[in-house]
Amino acid sequence: MTQDKSRPGAVDYGLLLLLGLIWGASFLFIKLAVGTIPPITLTAGRLIVAGMMLVIITRIYGDKLVAQKGLWRTIALAALFGSVLPFTLISWGEEHIDSALAAILMSIMPLTTLVLAHLFTKDEKLNRYKLGGVLIGLAGLVILIGPSALNDLGKQSIRELAVAGAAICYGINALLTKRLAGQPPRAISASIINVSILMMVPASLLLESPLQLSPTTQAIWAVVVLGVFQTALATLLLVGIIKRQGANFFAQVNFIVPFVGVILGAVFLNEQIGLNAAIALGLIVTGIAVTRYGGIWAARRG
Repeated sequence: MTQDKSRPGAVDYGLLLLLGLIWGASFLFIKLAVGTIPPITLTAGRLIVAGMMLVIITRIYGDKLVAQKGLWRTIALAALFGSVLPFTLISWGEEHIDSALAAILMSIMPLTTLVLAHLFTKDEKLNRYKLGGVLIGLAGLVILIGPSALNDLGKQSIRELAVAGAAICYGINALLTKRLAGQPPRAISASIINVSILMMVPASLLLESPLQLSPTTQAIWAVVVLGVFQTALATLLLVGIIKRQGANFFAQVNFIVPFVGVILGAVFLNEQIGLNAAIALGLIVTGIAVTRYGGIWAARRG
């Protein structure tokens, strides 16, 4: 029996919630690790763990890694914008900003995807609802970072903008992955992660001397968790959800991730959420809702 994509069931919502919890928790584990493991090495470590896990899984299922020469340029770009840059930027940002703040900043990802799709595709143009949602989300971002960032980019503001830059990277990656549609998903995932490793390991060795580090046990375990769950397992869940219910259903995970990140930061790291952060989160989530459901609401009223 084929899955009816028009009627998601309890399993579909359960998988979506699980993915939201896993991705939302990534900001907590990055914060736990980045204190004694610098950002580039942290990214390399989680990718190595994820790469080993995904290669094992592809072997178990008998999948073959991608061999077509024409795909490797897209795979390399997906590795750069889907793993290398965003993982590193988020980790670098969380050296000085709270994990909850990073989670809120990352929630602008679907809004940046809309803008990029409008600019670089022919079939995903902005309409008034999408544009309105983007503007609402942008207002939330300005409130979150603060007007002072527009006049004097201090150290913390630069870190916040770096995390926002990671959201833009994910938006670019969303467009790149469309080019890989139809390819074996597990094999593509393993190929992207392993190309990411080839980029990050030399950078770590050259820039951060990882063999001379003395990370805490907590930091090491955080890297392992990030590799197994937030990178490898999350990738497989993403593929499974899109296969079952499509990309539009999957996009609802963006409503879950920032709230999970904020709650975990408050519970485990005693991070305080200021009024501007709460308002910004509300505006960004509202913006996402308007872009997704504005046309539907208008049609029902009509």
